[in-house]
Amino acid sequence: MDAFVRFSNQTQGRERLFRATQYTCMLLSYVLENKSEREEMVMKLKQLESSMSSGRKLFRLGNMVHALVVARQSNQLPELVPRFCLTISNLNRALYFVCDMLLWVRSVGLFQNINKRKWRKRASKCYYYSLVMNLAEDLYQLCCCMEKTARMEKAQEDAPPRGQRVRRFVSHLTGGLQPFLLLLCLTLRRHPPLLLDTLKNLCDLSSPLDRLGIYKTNPGVIGLCGIISSLVGILTVASPSLRLKH
Repeated sequence: MDAFVRFSNQTQGRERLFRATQYTCMLLSYVLENKSEREEMVMKLKQLESSMSSGRKLFRLGNMVHALVVARQSNQLPELVPRFCLTISNLNRALYFVCDMLLWVRSVGLFQNINKRKWRKRASKCYYYSLVMNLAEDLYQLCCCMEKTARMEKAQEDAPPRGQRVRRFVSHLTGGLQPFLLLLCLTLRRHPPLLLDTLKNLCDLSSPLDRLGIYKTNPGVIGLCGIISSLVGILTVASPSLRLKH
């Protein structure tokens, strides 16, 4: 109970709970929408989904400044690939929060002349670019971790020279699908934060892909992906050790 109280006292924790509820409602309303006897239930679920979405926008009002601060910190990273990917990602997140704030301002009736469709599309583009950069950085980290894992496995033998170890690592990548998949599974098992971050980014990608028309899907798939992503987010907030460090 104490852990839940600490979790719910955090803004991120409450936002993740709202997000999980929103996507659960989306999934349930999709499952029940073709059942005529469930029309009232579907309506209530969609109303709750809309309320959760509005509540999340309130929690995100100050996130633009945080994204800019993180972008500035990312620009100081020593390695080129993480520095580039995370800086671009956080700048796009900041632009996404600007669009999100304008959509919230319109939804509460402060400025009715804001083009909701145009700004929603802009928000989806910024969110999409941010996720692509995050996935690129995840891929880079995964390649580095796979190389380290291959070296650790080979080090259990008679510790061959470094050049030979690197060649053996390359052979894992070129020697067929099965050795590569075994190395991939072993690496992800040893690096849970990387696994969770990659899974979260992949699940989050379903929504902007659908809204931008890149890969059309349905609310059921988006809802399921959103639930998985939200649960991962709740887990990383509750256990900071599972959050990917850069």
